[in-house]
Amino acid sequence: MKILITGITGLLGSYIAREFAGKAEIYGFKRPGSSLRLLEGIGSEIHWYEGNISDVEELEEAITGKDLVIHAAGMVSFDARDEDLLYEVNNVGTTNLVNAMLSTGAQKLVYISSVAAIGRSPELARINENHKWAESPFNTVYATSKYFGELEAWRGEQEGLDLIVVNPSILLGKVSDDRSSTEIYHYVLDENTYYPKGDLNYLDVRDAARMIRMLVEKEAWGERFILNNESISYQGFFEKMAGVFGKKAPSKAAEPFLIRIAVFYNGIMRKFRLSKNPLNLQTAMIAQQKMYYDNKKILELLDFEFTPLEDTFKWAK
Repeated sequence: MKILITGITGLLGSYIAREFAGKAEIYGFKRPGSSLRLLEGIGSEIHWYEGNISDVEELEEAITGKDLVIHAAGMVSFDARDEDLLYEVNNVGTTNLVNAMLSTGAQKLVYISSVAAIGRSPELARINENHKWAESPFNTVYATSKYFGELEAWRGEQEGLDLIVVNPSILLGKVSDDRSSTEIYHYVLDENTYYPKGDLNYLDVRDAARMIRMLVEKEAWGERFILNNESISYQGFFEKMAGVFGKKAPSKAAEPFLIRIAVFYNGIMRKFRLSKNPLNLQTAMIAQQKMYYDNKKILELLDFEFTPLEDTFKWAK
């Protein structure tokens, strides 16, 4: 089987490549100059195409003759200033990929979405794949861009593609992977004092890659699946991490007035491009919310055992 992976140099894309290595021919679609650091050890086994998902012709060249396309390319940002770029990458990029698949006769697509694309409802504490997107103050610009990208993937299914959509929660890789989702480690490594009062949904990135492979092997076409280990309080999450990392855990719950002060000063830092911290008033509100993304559907299909959180932290360290 010949598999093309977009976003292969990113966190999840690189682990998907490792998961399929030795089981299929791996083809990577990357931008010129992209670092191959996360593919160390398997980079020489990958057949490369260089291009941009804004270019349909380059996508068509890469997709032609492939048995499966895994679309893991995407942009993560919670900064409103990045709204246009988020839509260009996550929405228009997916439109281009779907169109390229339809024009070349490629059949099978796995679209890497996000639990953010399912949306949030303040009145619901448990959400599954049947939740309907609705306008909400808890939907970030990133979430909206991924939601519209997912709609393009489903449009492709309506026009003839075999499609699996996966919605991963926060992905935990290695600290050294140095990606947006692994920034959460630094909150404990820097021994911050306060923790949000809400819950966090997480998944070991290796588990995510393994589940995606298993879904392809199960031929679970026409379905979407939440990929999530569990929901845990930020306090509990940080305490477990601190125990493994040998650091002092955040010990004080963040009260609303402290959050507003932190958001204010972080906004100043971001304005002068001195910080990439995703904290803003909206993400701070989300971090105070208790929410569980239900993993029942995928566990009913797959015989799967999640990596314990402490084991993930030991590996990440």
